[in-house]
Amino acid sequence: MEFLQFLSCACIVFTVGMFSTGLTDLKKMRASKSAENVQFLPFLTTCLNNMGWLYYGLLKSDGTLVLVNVIGACLQLLYIFFYCHYIKDKRRVTSQALLAGGVLCGGWLYFSVLLPQGESQLAQLGLACSLFTVSMYLSPLADLMEIVRSGSVERLSFSLTVATFLTSTSWTLYGLQLQDFYIMIPNTPGIVTSLIRFFLFWRFASASEVMPSYKLIHI
Repeated sequence: MEFLQFLSCACIVFTVGMFSTGLTDLKKMRASKSAENVQFLPFLTTCLNNMGWLYYGLLKSDGTLVLVNVIGACLQLLYIFFYCHYIKDKRRVTSQALLAGGVLCGGWLYFSVLLPQGESQLAQLGLACSLFTVSMYLSPLADLMEIVRSGSVERLSFSLTVATFLTSTSWTLYGLQLQDFYIMIPNTPGIVTSLIRFFLFWRFASASEVMPSYKLIHI
């Protein structure tokens, strides 16, 4: 098996596995008939991220990007559907969903209609997707600072940290093989933040704390 094909398979397996951690939240919502203890924005922002990278993959004719983000978008839409079904405050969720829909439509209008097809369209879309991905990887830094202050890693998921490290590493290597810096560069912060989390587990966690706990968060 060629190295690029191996990386493609690794990207698919690790990324789909990471997206699937939300199934635990879905199971929790169905069991309790409530979505009060589940975060909605990670589902919504991840779905937008999937849509952007899906379009980028279609423009580049990259089957790996297309497959991963089709699966990811479908899973996020499933989580969103169940969240909207079980949440009591539907007005807040509806307004956030409408805002996300407006952003998605505006992005599609700009990149598909206003921009001419070609390298400029691909470059600007890649840059937008990269910036959005970097912001998602860096978003938990405030929580990491709080963990350092409190000396507790209870809010961290060790299994998700491992999944994030494997996923971001495989995408970074995949982008490097393709010489596509829009894929490579935004996944590098995922490696860095994962290493920081590993250090925090080593520094603060007891053996009982380093247990699998699947929780969908920004990565």
